[in-house]
Amino acid sequence: MRDRLILLPGWGLGTSALEPLAAALRALDPTLKVEVHALPQLDTSDLDAWLSALDRSVPRNTWLGGWSLGGMLAAELAARRGDECCGVLTLASNLSFVARPDWPQGMAPATFETFLDGCRHHPQVTLKRFISLCSQGAQEPRTLARLLTAGMPQTREEFLVTGLELLAQLDTRAALQAFDGPQLHLFAGSDALVPAEAARELLNVLPDVEVGLIEDSAHGFLMESPHELACAIKAFLHESGDD
Repeated sequence: MRDRLILLPGWGLGTSALEPLAAALRALDPTLKVEVHALPQLDTSDLDAWLSALDRSVPRNTWLGGWSLGGMLAAELAARRGDECCGVLTLASNLSFVARPDWPQGMAPATFETFLDGCRHHPQVTLKRFISLCSQGAQEPRTLARLLTAGMPQTREEFLVTGLELLAQLDTRAALQAFDGPQLHLFAGSDALVPAEAARELLNVLPDVEVGLIEDSAHGFLMESPHELACAIKAFLHESGDD
């Protein structure tokens, strides 16, 4: 269904953060069916369990996309589905959120471990810190932080922890290399969580995909610049959907 796009949210902030982008996409293209799909709430960080849960609940033969963790899961699900996925798009999603010896464009492992430990013991403080990082680099960081906070759902602490544990494991390079469909990867130029260098390095891994950088924008750019992102996504979907 090339007229249907499923968007998956990032860690901790729920589906409301994606609603401005979904609304902008619907306004630009009324024929496009855009749905924001919640991530599963699981008490395990096993990737296969997460993908199986998504595979059961997310419609097939659609475009798959997502923000941050949601984009990484969309990439993995696209690889699993193969020809049953029209294409994949990611928003501020690193190939590996945590740095690795062969992928230094991520968060330092020690920094991430401190963040994870904070989530285990002080989840609300950690979420507040996360929102601050999502807003850092924005044109109006306080306004963006308020918007992200206003839509934040109540999530059980154990689900927040397993989501972070999953994020630490994920490395989507193999999945994206295995997926033959169209790909668009959009990054924020002033992202405090996913360095802009990841956009350039992604092209070394995947030279034939589309990569864009939204300058002077934060990790939460889907609430900061929904129309600009929607225009880029619309152009990608229409170009890639031409038969």
